[in-house]
Formats: sequence, C-alpha cells, structure tokens
Amino acid sequence: MRNQNKKMKAKSEVKRSDFLGLALYAFLGLGMEVIYAYFLEPIFYRTSMESWSAGQTICHWILTCITWGIFVYVLIRKAEGKYQFPIMTKRNAMHLWQWGLCLLFLVLAFGMDYADWGGFKVYLEFIRRGPLLFVFQYIYYAFETMLFLLIIVFGQKACEVWFQRTNIPYGGIICGLTWGLAHVFTKNLFTGLLGLALGFAMGGVYLLVNRDLRKAYVVLFLMFVL
Repeated sequence: MRNQNKKMKAKSEVKRSDFLGLALYAFLGLGMEVIYAYFLEPIFYRTSMESWSAGQTICHWILTCITWGIFVYVLIRKAEGKYQFPIMTKRNAMHLWQWGLCLLFLVLAFGMDYADWGGFKVYLEFIRRGPLLFVFQYIYYAFETMLFLLIIVFGQKACEVWFQRTNIPYGGIICGLTWGLAHVFTKNLFTGLLGLALGFAMGGVYLLVNRDLRKAYVVLFLMFVL
C-alpha cells in the first residue's frame, strides 16, 4: 500500500512538470519551420526564402505541415495515453454569453488584422498569392492552429495543477509568451506584440468554449486567419 501511494505521488509530480513540457514540445514543433526556412531549405534551394519560387514555397508548406501533423499526433497520444488527459472529450454546452464573448474576440482579432494589413486579410492574401498558393497557405494555417492550440491546452493544464485555479487563461499567457513573442525575432516587434495579445485572447476563448477542443479550434482558426 505504501509503495502504491509512492507511485501515485510520483506520477502526480511528473504530470505537473510534463504538461508544461508538452506545451513546450508543441512550441518546438512550431519552431521546426524556422530550422527548415532559414537553415536547411536555403542550402537545398540555393536561395533565401524571400526568393523562392511558388513550387519551392508549396514544398516548404507541405514539409512543415507534415512535421506539425506528426507533433500534433504524438502529443495528443502521449497526453491521452501516458497522462490520462482526454483533451478530445466533448464538453458541456455553451451559454449565450459565452458565444457572445467568442464573437467579440473574433471581431477584435479581425479589427487588429484589418489595421495591420490595411484591408481584409483573406482577400489581400488571395490577390497577392493567387489561387494555388492561397489554398496551400491556408492548409498551412490550419496545421499551425493545431499546435498553438495545444500550447494553450497543455499550458493551461500545467498551471492549473500548480496554482489550483481554473478561471485564469494561463494557456493564453504561455501561448503569447512563446508563439507570440517568437514573431519578434522572425518578423518584427509589432507583429510579436500582436501575437502576444492574440495568444492571450485565444487562451480566453479556450475557457469560454468550456475547453472543447473542436469548438476552440474553429474559433481560434477564424481569429488567426480573418
């Protein structure tokens, strides 16, 4: 009995650190694109990312999406199998005020992107990219959304175990500090700060949809692309 209690306690301690570890692994998955785009592919293509052809850009997105898909699959399997954390479980129905706040976050995200792009982002990307690149880019966005959602999910769980509070969007804070501020180094300060704000808002949405991964994914994807 004593040995069993020790094992249960050890397992609990591992979970506290490993949920944060899963969030950081999801962030690492996002970071793999940096390795591809700035180190490996320029050697293979013999030119920098800014000079890639349409075909090279599509190949980059396909490689990145495959990598991200592997990370998503492994992380979800590990969370549900090793740590008994069923993140795909359907949650309780939402109240009208929750839907209203989600809509408000969508409107705010749209407004931020509209100001940043100087117009409707989806339309402008379609015009600039063309139909083929546009389709592949939005497939790329779909996979990217999966990983920053996992940063939120695992970051939220880790902090809830540590701090014993369930009504604070910890996952959004962690998402903003990782995925958001990473854009400071890969793009610019303004984009990084927008990512920080967007990450925090996305963490709030995850709580608003009662931690339903499917609903959260749809809302976060729309917030990201609109």
